[in-house]
Amino acid sequence: MELKAIEHASTYIIQSQEEEIKRIALELHEGISQNLYSLYTGLEFLQSGINQPDLQGYAKEMSTLLSRTIQEVRLLSVELYPSTLKTLGIFAALKSYIKLFISTFGVIIHVESQGEERELTEHKSLAVFRTCQEALINIAKYADTSEATLSFTWEEKTLKIDIKDKGIGFDLQKAIETNSFKGIAAMKQRMFIVGGDVHLSSGKGKGTNISIVLPIQE
Repeated sequence: MELKAIEHASTYIIQSQEEEIKRIALELHEGISQNLYSLYTGLEFLQSGINQPDLQGYAKEMSTLLSRTIQEVRLLSVELYPSTLKTLGIFAALKSYIKLFISTFGVIIHVESQGEERELTEHKSLAVFRTCQEALINIAKYADTSEATLSFTWEEKTLKIDIKDKGIGFDLQKAIETNSFKGIAAMKQRMFIVGGDVHLSSGKGKGTNISIVLPIQE
């Protein structure tokens, strides 16, 4: 009974966090980003009317900085909550995120998909997205590798995702005992909430494989 209460509390906390993250992401995209773009276009207009070379050079620098800031805000918004998740589905959202991931971390992710993509609920899509996101960031931080593979397998009732790297790997049992990889627990908890599971295998010098299994039939 006590375990059930803990599980319900964890579910509530994660869902509340996701709602807040979504709100912040939308505010960044639709509010702050739009305001910055309005400032950018206004600065470009003012720049065209400046005759003094020094002031024109300064305005150009400010314009460049503002443009870069707009891009960073947009990228942050995508990381927090990909708008494509609802409109184009989980696979397109992850492909879009992986482009950002590659440009940020320099680790090449090969993306594959087999079978016909099925529609997932927003909760399931977001759980899969966050789990894959956590796995990819762990690769960038700990795997010491230049590439990895993310494979989708769509079956009639199940979605399976394998994320594999050939990096340095780690002692899985030791990591569990010392609680040094809290991200693993977070991935398992997210998938548990939507009825899925995460399996992880690794060994020193053998790379790491993360398998995500999610029932997709309601």
